[in-house]
Amino acid sequence: MSFDPRAHRLVPEQRWFEDFVLGERFPLPSRTMTSGLFAAFQAASGDNHPIHYDAEYCKAHCLSGMLAHGYQVAIQTCAGAGLFPHMVEESLKGFLEQSSRFLHPVVLGDTLYPLLEVDEVTPQRSTGILGLRATIHNQHGVQVLEGRHRYLLRKRPA
Repeated sequence: MSFDPRAHRLVPEQRWFEDFVLGERFPLPSRTMTSGLFAAFQAASGDNHPIHYDAEYCKAHCLSGMLAHGYQVAIQTCAGAGLFPHMVEESLKGFLEQSSRFLHPVVLGDTLYPLLEVDEVTPQRSTGILGLRATIHNQHGVQVLEGRHRYLLRKRPA
């Protein structure tokens, strides 16, 4: 029996620009914001403001807990956490842009539920722009983030 590494994929078929439809949804894994994630983000970002890492500081400032950094929340919408990038391995030309608005605070211990939803399909000559609306809700059903991603995808080869 022979092995072909090209056949070793998480998704059986590749998708191209014209395969996506408005409203299509890509849930991403939920994640609880633990002290380990806070520490890892601090190490990666260099951000050392006590609002993110000092429980006593937060109590003294009447906060309900240590606040997750905005970028720490935004990265939960990373498409690479789900199946989307595996679907477009052959068609993805580029990640064009990302934006985020932070609607409610995220504190240590919150569980986040990210979702990407197709909200733009703009065809071009040999490519197209695929827009994904990004949302995150917490364990109470409160939306804490809204944003967008835009990708440049190839159209299906002739």
